[in-house]
Amino acid sequence: MKTKKLFAIFGNPVSHSRSPLMHNHVFKRLGVNACYTRIHLEEGKDFKTRFFSQKLSGANITVPHKEAAFHACDEVRGFAQKVGVVNTVINEDGRLIGYNTDADGFLFAIEAFSHIKNVLIIGAGGTAKALSMRLLEEGLDVSVLNRSQPNLKYFSELGLQTYTWENCPVKAYDLIVNTTSAGLSDEAYPAPIALLSDLLKSSSFAADAIYGKLTPFLKRCKELDIVYKDGADMLLGQGVLANNYFTNEEFSLQEIEKAMKESFAF
Repeated sequence: MKTKKLFAIFGNPVSHSRSPLMHNHVFKRLGVNACYTRIHLEEGKDFKTRFFSQKLSGANITVPHKEAAFHACDEVRGFAQKVGVVNTVINEDGRLIGYNTDADGFLFAIEAFSHIKNVLIIGAGGTAKALSMRLLEEGLDVSVLNRSQPNLKYFSELGLQTYTWENCPVKAYDLIVNTTSAGLSDEAYPAPIALLSDLLKSSSFAADAIYGKLTPFLKRCKELDIVYKDGADMLLGQGVLANNYFTNEEFSLQEIEKAMKESFAF
């Protein structure tokens, strides 16, 4: 009998993560001898040591360790090379191989939003880097808003419009995206409420990378009658792609998506 493979999600916090439920349901449905769990990781620099000490076959990485995971990998493939951000890692004969499925997962999530041409991303972390680069590749006009200027250097070098809370102009955006952790374990807004409200009033759609709760950001969208999505569809999209790596592309994306969608009913 083959040894059961073990997978995990690393993050801080990580107790809220639906990833174990999603991936374990796919493994069960498709007859894969594997199990998926959560690992709370305080310091990103410890990722590689913890990965191997747990004898993992693969892992997902969530905030705030996606950039640390990139540096921990022996090889990075595909889109992740461009952005320096990894959210999926595979143990390939003792070597850590990194991928990024966040960006394509987000494109999957916003398919329902029509005629998106310009996007404002709030935040400057790993998720923001992946989304901005991918949206730029799709030919969209991307701007980034962050609390402080230093973390905006990456985006400025991409040629994007960057703003801090002090100098952000109020103009119309087709889509505003919160990529910060504001609202995940508190009732904080990702930007000052007055500025955020003015921006939302001028915009068409909104999305939050956080899932499983109506964050203050999304509550404000609801109050302003703006069409919004939480991060559930993004979670599903990136999860399907990650599971495809976990299972060595043995199953079609459609098979994985069907099984993973079932887990959202639990």
